[in-house]
Amino acid sequence: MKPFPSPLFKGVFFDLDGTLADTAPDLVAAANLLRSTRGLPELPFTELRPRASAGARGLIQGAFGYSPEHPEFETLRDEFLNNYAQNICVHSQLFDGMDELLIQLEKQQVAWGIVTNKIERYTTPLLKLMGLDQRSQANISGDTTPFAKPHPAPILKAAELCGLNPEQCLYVGDDLRDVKAGRAAGMKTVAAAYGYCGCDEPVSDWGADFIIHHPHELHAIIFP
Repeated sequence: MKPFPSPLFKGVFFDLDGTLADTAPDLVAAANLLRSTRGLPELPFTELRPRASAGARGLIQGAFGYSPEHPEFETLRDEFLNNYAQNICVHSQLFDGMDELLIQLEKQQVAWGIVTNKIERYTTPLLKLMGLDQRSQANISGDTTPFAKPHPAPILKAAELCGLNPEQCLYVGDDLRDVKAGRAAGMKTVAAAYGYCGCDEPVSDWGADFIIHHPHELHAIIFP
């Protein structure tokens, strides 16, 4: 049997929502519950999906058109987060092909971890329910370090926990802030165009080293 190619990187780190896992179904459901409890019709999943990477702020804006300055925003945000916490892993799952990739990384002894802007209150239970908390070698939430992405601090923390230099690592994300953070940390970056990609700039303008349209494409980048 032909041996599997040696990995190009010693560490691979992933954004969570829209990159490693498809969490939009549960996030959108929490937003639509806000609407239904107020007698409003639910919005189509496809309309709210791109807002998922921006969390409560993006989904409330998508569901109601309210910015954080709106007087009802805080009430809606708190209710949204409560809805989400109670049903955090009903339909969320790894993107197609991701589990196979993680298994290959583990077999090849490539460290992998998660760097998300989702705060620890939601990251920890979600990763436990998905069976990822013990597999990942670095679980970095939006409140793990004093700064969140696009600041490089969270990604640098992940590399530190794995005992790796950033130059030895790859960061994969579905938002411009992910690419900015990865580049600022000194890592090669991958833009996951299959994700939520909710920012206004086209993926091709993000400045990522690679653009992929399916997780399977990561194999050729990591194991050339």
